[in-house]
Amino acid sequence: MERRTFLTLSSVTALYVLSGCGGSTGTMNDTTPGGENPGGGGTPAAGTLPVPTLLKPTDRNGTQHYDLNIIESTHTFFEGTDTQTYAVDSSYLGPTLLLRNGDKVSINYTNMLNEKISMHGHGMHLPAKMDGTAHQEFLPGYSWSAEYTVKQKACTNWYHPHTLHKTAEQVYKGIAGLIIIEDSESDRLDLPKRYGEDDIPLVLQDRKFNADGQIVYTPSRQEIMRGYTGDTFIANGAIEPTFEAEAKEIRFRILNGSNSTVYELGFSDGRTFRQIATDNAFLESPVRMNRLVLSPAERAEIVVDFTGELNRALTLHEFNYGKTFVKINVSKNPASSTVLPAQLTALDTLGTAVNTRSFSLGGRMGNFTINGRSMDINVINETVSLGQTEEWTVTNTMNIDHNFHIHATHFRLVKRNGRTNIAANEQGYKDTVYIPAGENVTFRVKMTDYTDAAIPYMYHCHFLEHEDNGMMGQFTVV
Repeated sequence: MERRTFLTLSSVTALYVLSGCGGSTGTMNDTTPGGENPGGGGTPAAGTLPVPTLLKPTDRNGTQHYDLNIIESTHTFFEGTDTQTYAVDSSYLGPTLLLRNGDKVSINYTNMLNEKISMHGHGMHLPAKMDGTAHQEFLPGYSWSAEYTVKQKACTNWYHPHTLHKTAEQVYKGIAGLIIIEDSESDRLDLPKRYGEDDIPLVLQDRKFNADGQIVYTPSRQEIMRGYTGDTFIANGAIEPTFEAEAKEIRFRILNGSNSTVYELGFSDGRTFRQIATDNAFLESPVRMNRLVLSPAERAEIVVDFTGELNRALTLHEFNYGKTFVKINVSKNPASSTVLPAQLTALDTLGTAVNTRSFSLGGRMGNFTINGRSMDINVINETVSLGQTEEWTVTNTMNIDHNFHIHATHFRLVKRNGRTNIAANEQGYKDTVYIPAGENVTFRVKMTDYTDAAIPYMYHCHFLEHEDNGMMGQFTVV
């Protein structure tokens, strides 16, 4: 075996490791449910909500290792049909990684595809050399490791490809998975914490299938402009799966894992639920609501109280498109109980801004820009000083929706369209913010811990067709 060291820091190393062929097809439960499929492909497979395996690490000399194989696979979305997919140690998607604040970790990806890839820890606070962008692509048969110390509050993040001009297609075929971070604060809170029982991951996506039940990714120029959206809605790789819930508080960790679709989520009976977390941390207090809007890559944790509702049936519904994501049967007596606290955490305001920046999202004919420039991997667009609080204003100049994501940090919204009355559920730590057509946002941000004058981080629209076609820039921290 040949081992090549790439992008070395004194205590943080990323490795390319030449490896052989083969690999595991993993442990995700792929049973899927019934429901209508207007996009073709046949009858959806019947079954319960799949729950991705919770992957705990292997301790090697004090570093927690997570070993992951990126593979070609097949998955059963429809009865009697093997759909060609990409996946991570599974048939579709990948395992959920469980990290703890303060741990030294090594997340080790082996590329068993026939194309190059990079793997990004979305929402993770880490050195630029470990970020997993187009600067850290690795070839078929090679491995790449992101090694760093976890330095952030409890939250739900995710991993996905960040391959230059190929991110959208690789995600669409199935490469994604959640990263859960826990800390001493989350340990103390009286929240649902039994993964797969009352603490439920939900990766929500939409896909197009042809008449043979195969995933179709062939965006036209118009679909690149508007974003590639599907007519079949899936949760954890299943079409309208059924979740058998206990009659108690249930926590859902929700990721909008779509390429370009904005979801408006709620329950079929109109019930109120409480949002407890945004992208990168708990909210300071739970926020009562009955609709939740998430743009691509945004995350939210919500708690829904089914106490005393044994035998109740309802659905998690998407209201923009009139789709069902998950059927819920409250069919089990509670094995334990929780009482959602009134206070969850305290969040840093990030201080007073000493610098401002403006970003204009634009483009035409399938080519997108930020401040008039399309992505060039050889150009550093911005240089940011370590430890200085800045305010960034991002304006969507187009008549189509966008959002905006920053790597390796979080921000706090301070204005929407010039107004300071930010919605209560957007007042937490975020790394991705929705910016509808013609609107703008201002947020406060501060880069901490890591500098690198040569290797950049990215900022971009997370509508993946927009990202792949130019709406991305690069910044270094010095």
